[in-house]
Amino acid sequence: MIGMTLTEKILARHAGKGHVSPGDNIWVDVDVLMTHDVCGPGAIEIFKREFGAHAKVWDRDKVVIIPDHYIFTEDAYARRNIDILRGFAIEQGIRHFYDVGSPDYKGVCHVALSEEGHTRPGEVLFGTDSHTCTAGAFGEFASGIGNTDAAFIMGTGKLWVKVPPTMRFVFEGEMPPYLMAKDLILHIIGDIGVDGATYKAMEFAGAGISMLSVEERMTLCNMAIEAGGKNGIIAPDDKTLSFVRQRTKRSFVPLYGDPDARYESVKVYLLKDMEPVVARPHSPDNKALVREVKGTRVDRCYIGSCTGGKLEDLKAAARILRRNSVKVETYVVPATTEVERRLREEAIEGETLQAIFERAGAKIAGGASCAACLGGPPDTFGRLSGNEVCISTTNRNFPGRMGSRQSQVYLASPLTVAASAVRGVITDPREFVR
Repeated sequence: MIGMTLTEKILARHAGKGHVSPGDNIWVDVDVLMTHDVCGPGAIEIFKREFGAHAKVWDRDKVVIIPDHYIFTEDAYARRNIDILRGFAIEQGIRHFYDVGSPDYKGVCHVALSEEGHTRPGEVLFGTDSHTCTAGAFGEFASGIGNTDAAFIMGTGKLWVKVPPTMRFVFEGEMPPYLMAKDLILHIIGDIGVDGATYKAMEFAGAGISMLSVEERMTLCNMAIEAGGKNGIIAPDDKTLSFVRQRTKRSFVPLYGDPDARYESVKVYLLKDMEPVVARPHSPDNKALVREVKGTRVDRCYIGSCTGGKLEDLKAAARILRRNSVKVETYVVPATTEVERRLREEAIEGETLQAIFERAGAKIAGGASCAACLGGPPDTFGRLSGNEVCISTTNRNFPGRMGSRQSQVYLASPLTVAASAVRGVITDPREFVR
């Protein structure tokens, strides 16, 4: 019998089967269901309609609710969504509800899930957000789902899943100091297209991946969906296990792919040959080397989101900004309250990250959240409003994604965004980092 990939191993275990193959349709037991303020109310409505007004979720300890998208706003509909989540959490006795305005509030769901120990090797996590695949960095099967599937999981703890084939991406060599995981994933998406991995697992491996921090691995898996991937995944190692065990006392079983596993494709990248890249408007696969678009005028620089607002992302930006000042409007938006707190504590050569950003002229957002990444109501922080050109660490640059449909958004690593903030035009980070 042919061996299984890591994704197949996890799904087989959660289906109670000894072996599964791509294309198999199976019932899987779910370890964690996550929802937030955008999709949670819809999932709750369907759950109550189908299971009954007084139905209880299958396991109140396995449902995680994290409002994070449209929360610091006066918009009546957005505030109503929070009220619906709050009422449901009280009614159901949900143990993991991170309410806005409370000491429990966390920020962006995908980063908060890992900080709070909800991402564990070998498990199955579904969330009503396409970037739930971020958690694949912890060696688990993590995927975004719609409200109907979420409602079904709420009632049963199970989901009907088709086993995806696996595409393997191997990175060899040492990571140059001017590259980040954002460059790696933009290279891949540029190579295969936004539909190149449709309903496929994207597995990242190789010596280059083992050198990446856990947070950088999260960036890789986060953008698997931008290539159409069902999930992104990285086999757990000592870094993974240490990170998780520091944040949870729950037991878990790490799983690994078989040596003779069959992959749909294998693509190898040599890190020494790679350069910083951007995704030009208006698609994540519109790849260009930074040197090819160098000098393009920008009106705004944005460092934040689940993709680019983690502590390591902000440290990278600070490496460039600590000896420079910004020439254009630059926002720094920590993904979570934990990252926000550590901005005031973490230092480079004796100067805190917050002090570095403020001295450089960057504006630190008040309140960790998704902020401008998804546009939102008119009073959403940092929303684009006209013909601006923005270079951003976020994960999507479709028309209107950050506000105005007339704006243009370039996607890039925190290093490239910070370098561009200093020059006021798109700038190669190798001018600052060697």
